[in-house]
Amino acid sequence: MTEHETGRPAAEQDGARQHTGGTETRGSARRNNGAQVETGKENGGVPEAGIPELVIISGMSGAGRSTAAKCLEDLGWFVVDNLPPALITTMVELGARSQGNVARIAVVVDVRGRRFFDNLRESLADLDGRGVTRRTVFLESSDDALVRRFESVRRPHPLQGDGRIVDGIAAERELLRELRGDADLVIDTSSLNVHELRAKMDAQFAGDEEPELRATVMSFGFKYGLPVDADLVVDMRFLPNPHWVPELRPFTGLNEEVASYVFNQPGAKEFLDRYAEMLRLIAAGYRREGKRYVTIAVGCTGGKHRSVAMSEKLAARLVAEGVETVVVHRDMGRE
Repeated sequence: MTEHETGRPAAEQDGARQHTGGTETRGSARRNNGAQVETGKENGGVPEAGIPELVIISGMSGAGRSTAAKCLEDLGWFVVDNLPPALITTMVELGARSQGNVARIAVVVDVRGRRFFDNLRESLADLDGRGVTRRTVFLESSDDALVRRFESVRRPHPLQGDGRIVDGIAAERELLRELRGDADLVIDTSSLNVHELRAKMDAQFAGDEEPELRATVMSFGFKYGLPVDADLVVDMRFLPNPHWVPELRPFTGLNEEVASYVFNQPGAKEFLDRYAEMLRLIAAGYRREGKRYVTIAVGCTGGKHRSVAMSEKLAARLVAEGVETVVVHRDMGRE
């Protein structure tokens, strides 16, 4: 879980080390379940309605900034990568004009924008003066872990120049020393993997809500090929095909008569109940592992009758479990 996202263990700390407990220390009230709560400055500034909450993500190259940013994006934050510090205030102003559509902004500031770091302190002071609720998250990692990550992806460190990877790491540490000292939350990713880093970000920013899981239930026809993006695939060809019933053939699984025919077949309702129960178990595991999206593919021969009817019922079960669900009938209408 490097800045280059290798997916291998490499990313967080042995227990997140936090400055001031990882909470806001600049006189700002915390939000409740992610809802914006505007406050003034420490010196009693007047709250300004509509100002987005701001998180600044920085840290060592290869320590997991991209993973941290993606986690916030999955939690509903508007994420901007490598934004020059001088434009942070402008971004917050644009968010304030969005009529609540952009209530939380995360900005990734990294070494690729090193010539802009001189402007960062001025921008942060300006934000404090405007009463913006903000936090700075700094991703840290040991030299050994960073060297392993860069070597694993065979890419140079952005600051090593003609030297070695360790030279680039040393230069970056010195460059970021002051920012690290001012950070509200420092996460050492030396011994953590992607999922563990996501869990720590969720603990800090998801509020009391469990991370949301979004599902796509897709019907398809095996004769047109498997969906390439499917996480789970089930086969409805164990049920009789309504295609061979002349009065049902012209219709699809969205038709009430076709759906009744499918679910009156032996095993159909039992499959629905058992598979829905299995999905409940899988969904809980996905949430624990930080997986936000799942595609469930339901197939039959042509993707017109059985898979369509079963997809609709499965989607209804997922919605009843609180899973945000989209139904897609990939091959319906191809015949």
